[in-house]
Amino acid sequence: MTSSIPAVGTRTAEPATLQAVFLDLDGTLVDTEGFWWEAEAEVFAELGHILDDAHREVVVGGPMTRSAGYLIQVTGVDISLTELSVLLNAAFLARIGRGVPLMPGAGRLLAELVAHDVPTALVSASHRAIVDQMLYSLGPENFRLTLAGDDLVRTKPHPDPYLTAAARLGVDPARCAVIEDTLTGVSAGEAAGCRVVAVPSVTPVPPAAGRTIVPSLEEVDLPFLRTLITESRRTVH
Repeated sequence: MTSSIPAVGTRTAEPATLQAVFLDLDGTLVDTEGFWWEAEAEVFAELGHILDDAHREVVVGGPMTRSAGYLIQVTGVDISLTELSVLLNAAFLARIGRGVPLMPGAGRLLAELVAHDVPTALVSASHRAIVDQMLYSLGPENFRLTLAGDDLVRTKPHPDPYLTAAARLGVDPARCAVIEDTLTGVSAGEAAGCRVVAVPSVTPVPPAAGRTIVPSLEEVDLPFLRTLITESRRTVH
């Protein structure tokens, strides 16, 4: 099978150099995971269904198709996936239109990466309209590249978003750091061969070999990310 992922470029760098940083959006840079659940609860209430809080852990961090499909299945609501996706996106956009709060440490980390000219990509499973709206709060100047869930055929937990980001920036995935808040995103970054930092938000991320877990972005800075790449390369060699 021919891959739809472009070949990685040949950017020159020292063997242990951090080449780029890829960041998730919801729950990682912006405190919006609760917004999604509120939007889902609101839409389903209008459709005559009260969502049980137990479903929240299942849908968090996932792409729209998976989350919406799951909620249709468990509620039995008579609506198509496309129709529900439109309603959910509209409800979410209405909330973020009033502004979104940044996660602690997010603004400082983005500013540090820009100041040191570290290529940074925003890699999200959210739709393009939502990503573009949130960029008003994050600052589009902080990112060399943005990828949304509907920009690709396959999104997280598949590795495609991070492989695509690396290819478009011309960097080696193994020399890139990924920062994610959910197991879905962490799995995507690890499958792409990146060094992953998990900053759990709504649900815990279990420990695993090669996985770094921190309580907050306030624990993450450029020296920290560079050290992760250095240690990873030493382990490989």
